[in-house]
Order: sequence, then C-alpha cells, then structure tokens
Amino acid sequence: MIIKNADVFCEDGVFRTKDICTDGERISSSSENDEILDAEGCYAVPGLIDIHFHGCVGHDFCDGTEEAIREIASYEAENGVLAICPATMTLPEETLMTIAKAAAAYNGDSGADLVGINMEGPFINEAKKGAQNPAYIHKPDVAMYERLQKASNGLFKLVDIAPETEGAMEFIRQVKDEAVISIAHTAADYETAVKAIEHGVSHVTHLYNAMPGYSHRAPGVIGAACDHGLDVELICDGIHIHPSAVRTTFKMFGDDKIILISDSMMATGMEDGTYQLGGQDVKVVGNLATLAEGGAIAGSATNLMDCLRTAVKTMGIPLNSAVKCATENPARSIGIYDSYGSISEGKYANVVLLDKDLEIKAVIKKGEILNHK
Repeated sequence: MIIKNADVFCEDGVFRTKDICTDGERISSSSENDEILDAEGCYAVPGLIDIHFHGCVGHDFCDGTEEAIREIASYEAENGVLAICPATMTLPEETLMTIAKAAAAYNGDSGADLVGINMEGPFINEAKKGAQNPAYIHKPDVAMYERLQKASNGLFKLVDIAPETEGAMEFIRQVKDEAVISIAHTAADYETAVKAIEHGVSHVTHLYNAMPGYSHRAPGVIGAACDHGLDVELICDGIHIHPSAVRTTFKMFGDDKIILISDSMMATGMEDGTYQLGGQDVKVVGNLATLAEGGAIAGSATNLMDCLRTAVKTMGIPLNSAVKCATENPARSIGIYDSYGSISEGKYANVVLLDKDLEIKAVIKKGEILNHK
C-alpha cells in the first residue's frame, strides 16, 4: 500500500507532506502493492500507545479473561490506539495471577497489540490510595513480583511503587533492570523521591494525582522528577488536571519526557451509569468517574485519542508535542520503540489518518486498513 499526500508526523517531530509505503506489516522505502490510499488533507500520525489504562466498553483488564482483552483491544484500535499496556489494580495475588496468565495466553491479532502490563498495585501507600482498594495493599515484595512476571511471560513492563514504604528501596534496586519502576500513589517527599531515583526509579505514574502537590518549600515527587529528568504520565481528559497545569507541565518537563495516558476504566465508550474498578463501584457522569463511596476520582472515562484532542484543542498543547507524547515517548519508555511509536522504515505500518479537526478518517494496522471513513 502507498498512503499518498498526507501530512506525515516524522521522527524529528515535524509534519511533512510525503508518501508512506508499506510492505506487508512494515513500513518500507517502496511498495510492490499498487493499492493507493489518498490521504490529502489529512495528518498521518503513528498508532497511539496507551501504557496506563484499565478498560473500556464494559470490560476491565482485571476481569482476567482473554475475551475482555480482545474487546478492549478492538475498541482501542477503532480509536487509533494500536498498542496497549493496560494496568492492574490493587488486588490479591491470586487475582493478579489470573490476570497475568490471561495476558500471557492472549494471542489476538485483530485489535491493538498487547505489548505489556502496567502493575499499578499493590505496592502503594494507603494514605494516597485514590481509587485503589486498601484491603489488598501489600508492602513491596520482590518474590511476589517475580511470580507474577513469570506467569505473564515477562509482560510486566512497568511496576508502580510508593518509595517511602517498607522495603521499597531494596525492591527498586533489585527490579530496576527487569522493568521500569514508577513512583505512584505516594506520600513521598522530595528527598525520598530523589533517593528512589538514585536506586533506579525512572518514571512517575499519573503526575499530580495520588501524590503531594508541588509547592515552593515542598516540591515533592514532582520537583524531584523535574530535576532528574524522569518520564511522567499525564492525564489530559479535562478532569484530572487543570489546563493551566497541563501547559505548565509541558514548560517544566518538555515534550521529551511527558507521556499522555488515558487511565480509562470500563465505562469508556459506554453510557453514564454505575461501573466497577478494582472491585469497587464507580459512578460515571459524562467524563467524570468517581467512587460511589467516598467520591475519589476513579480513572477516566476518556480514551487516549480523545485525551490527545483535548490537549490540543482545549488546552493549547501543540499538535506535534501531543502526538509525540502519545506515540514515541510511551514506546521508548517501555522498550518497544524498535517496532512502534513512529512512522519509520522497518517499523510496523501502524498509521492513523486524522482530518484537520483531528477526527479519525482511517486506521491502518500493520499495513491493513481497519476502518476508513
């Protein structure tokens, strides 16, 4: 296939009008197939990559079934997200084991590729639990992580941790070469965060949420992450973070270090109502998802493509920056940039065509058109 006349997002972060050639599943310098897709008037961006979300269309990754993963992957692909690294919740080890085994067994090829798992719980601080279930919070446990990693066939790419908890620093030191360690659901101060970074932390989960705020005398995790150049996740659903804070974050960290995530839960793509997240009831009205008991924000009801649109159209983030933060940066962070994250020769031909209003006109996955409007 040759995709012609699109404004293509290139690896240097600039849009250029050029052709995209595919040879089977991969992008190539030429194409032996004479099929032509005219994309005049469209942006061509890499398939988006969501490395932190829980579910959509009535399914949760923590359902622990291949069917749930398949339905989630299908919805994500329809919405331009072509690689997924869904997140677990704070749950008992036996439940996490079921989830890990289902992910390892999954071999779907029609929707988004399952490229990893984000272990959001249970190694967190109860004081900043957010929508996590406090009954199953567990101190950092290397043996537990290794059992789950083995069951998943190595799919755990991110492990979240509150570095101030007992045993956290030793956990970070032992696991940092096997998975990305991310500060999450934490009450850590600046000094503790810096110590965790020195031990091997390189990532921060949903920046600002479930952690102390940034202040001039207590910069906390946010200040430590900025000082030391960590990758930071940002939820741009219009609920979790004020647009001004999003703009400020881009000035602080730059678009090399920010990773757009959706943190979406099973209500995404569904009508308002009551849903589940980590075994707890969640009330969803519009884009707002809150625990039925306590009222804490419980993930989002917005997919990553909609988060990208919100960042650009209502928060004032440049399109090239937002695309980079939803494609290249997440791919790089979890080690899949050799095949995903940019429209480059040799990588998978995962391309989303957007009109000038950022609405999807076509989704191409591994050289095959999934939908075309």
